[in-house]
Amino acid sequence: MYIPLQYQNKNLPEVKEFLRNNTFATLVSQVENRPWATHLPLELETNSSGKDVLTGHIAKRNPQWKHFKEEEQVLAIFNGPHAYISSSWYQDEEVPTWNYVAVHIYGTLHILKEEEVMASLHRLVDKYEAQSENPVSLTQMSDKTLRQVKGVVGFQIEIEEVHAAFKLSQGREQDHARIVKELNKRDQIGDAEIVKHMDNKES
Repeated sequence: MYIPLQYQNKNLPEVKEFLRNNTFATLVSQVENRPWATHLPLELETNSSGKDVLTGHIAKRNPQWKHFKEEEQVLAIFNGPHAYISSSWYQDEEVPTWNYVAVHIYGTLHILKEEEVMASLHRLVDKYEAQSENPVSLTQMSDKTLRQVKGVVGFQIEIEEVHAAFKLSQGREQDHARIVKELNKRDQIGDAEIVKHMDNKES
């Protein structure tokens, strides 16, 4: 994606933290010479070689996986919070804009074996059930229920390129206090998270 220089985030630990907290992504690849996108969770992990990977799974009925090719690049898009920024909040006249956080990951994909898929699903469920009042565990489920795993294809994407856009009113630091005040006052979806990101940039 096109990212103006002032919005590029080269802080890899910060970007990784964003990926861990925003795991629901869009996987884009080619299916019969057309772009194909699937919305799914992708977990940032480290493989046996110590390389950063994204681990996920896709339904076997989804034709996208049948066109996965080893060594062919795929694109994973992670969308974070976003918020409309009114230029009425600026000291000087300017057009309105949008603040947002987004990360594009390019990498090569390979299919996991069934036992690797099951292990990844255990990790996935345990992670997201940790905050539940009555957490579910795959270890407690019957073989009949777990046979549903045969209906998915697991994969890992070895990360090759990271393009991170953190557009947070850079270049308008003199207006940040007013922008934050107005975002807090408006309280629409995404506003509070954009404020957190702006505060982190200033701390």
